[in-house]
Amino acid sequence: MPFEAFKRRAFLTLLAGAVVTCPLSVGAQQAGEARRIGVLMSTGADDPEGQSRLAAFMQGLQEFNWAVGRNVQIDIRWTASNAANTRKHAAELVALAPDVILVSGGSLVGPLLQQTRTVPVVFTLTPDPVGAGFVSSLARPGGNATGFTSTEYGMSAKWLELLKEIAPRVTRAAVLRDPAIAQGIGQFAVMQSAAPPLGVELSPVSVRDAPEIERAIAQFARSSNGGMVVPASGLALLHRDLIISLAARHKLPAVYFLRAFVREGGLISYGADSIDPHRRAAGYVDRILKGERPADLPVQNPTKFELAINLRTAKALGLDVPPTLLALADEVIE
Repeated sequence: MPFEAFKRRAFLTLLAGAVVTCPLSVGAQQAGEARRIGVLMSTGADDPEGQSRLAAFMQGLQEFNWAVGRNVQIDIRWTASNAANTRKHAAELVALAPDVILVSGGSLVGPLLQQTRTVPVVFTLTPDPVGAGFVSSLARPGGNATGFTSTEYGMSAKWLELLKEIAPRVTRAAVLRDPAIAQGIGQFAVMQSAAPPLGVELSPVSVRDAPEIERAIAQFARSSNGGMVVPASGLALLHRDLIISLAARHKLPAVYFLRAFVREGGLISYGADSIDPHRRAAGYVDRILKGERPADLPVQNPTKFELAINLRTAKALGLDVPPTLLALADEVIE
């Protein structure tokens, strides 16, 4: 790992650790002054992606003059995309009676809102919050939740198009989805509509656990002309090391929803920036702490999308990346 990248990861780790281990006595000493923020994270505490999201949120808070130990106390729970952990930690945070809760990851919003319809909630990376019943409308959420959406379901067709563009020989695609969440169902439905015109046959693969992923991909890879699409889900992010290694082992070109996959060896990714919404969420948390209501704060859509390509992985797969894709890429790893 380059030294600058090492330093950055070390900083993020220290920052996350400092927040998690902040002594409860700090909040107690300033009970009359400090506000309380709950944070529910979809990743594990040791995940660099989760650390980056938390760091962006913390840095955003600092820009609005909120500082741990001075005027705010932060309680963090890491779920590692585990449903039981999510329910448990959501209940724990609500029981602490925070002034507002940040929810990082769309699959966590439903379980949290089952625990409270009064504590203000700011969510990030959440697809179709209206369809899911989290808000009444994007312009006027109307309840106790608001926040920032993620990639729309229509993005799923773009992932298939990218797969065919970077690997034209692909006629079969394994789609690694989480069928337990609406996001996984919606994304797969869009891909089913987009696949026939592209000449691609889809095979759904559940991402519930590592053994299931490994068995399904090994079976899929027994036939030729295969590729993979990895749509957005917390479980896909959790198992990304395994998924990337399986794609390499079975020589499967794969398109991912997040740049983190490509930085860790994946072929190509396209999707909304996953870090920026957490910095922007700090602004909404600030406004809520100063008296505004989530019901009146419009849900915001992504403002930045990223295309990343790993040329080392392309070379290992024997692929020639089209110059048009390289020209559009925000990051090219050589």
